Amino acid sequence: MVHYQTRLDTTFAALSDVTRRGVLEQLVGSDASITDLAERFHMTLTGMKKHVSVLEQAGLVITEKVGRVRTCRLGPHRLEEEAAWIEQHRQLWSARFDALDEVVAHLKRKEKAHVQGKGK
Repeated sequence: MVHYQTRLDTTFAALSDVTRRGVLEQLVGSDASITDLAERFHMTLTGMKKHVSVLEQAGLVITEKVGRVRTCRLGPHRLEEEAAWIEQHRQLWSARFDALDEVVAHLKRKEKAHVQGKGK
């Protein structure tokens, strides 16, 4: 369980930043060097390396150094566990909201009946 939570924490932390999500979107189309990514996002090379490192720790990106160029590509982590966790909680909240809708509908019917009873 602890490993599962750690992995979720690492993944969600990696995805919590708009730049890192943007990097993933860029890599869907094609691999890119860290230099190219830094230019696309108007960042320093050091800043982009930090973002790529976070994505790499989460398994979302793999880097390979050939000569002086470090190329990034999408990693093997496909977010199945995270999607399952989100779906489980979506179902829970959906059920809770459905139950709340029933309570509200019941109270509205009760209020309407009370108002109609007073009008007679």
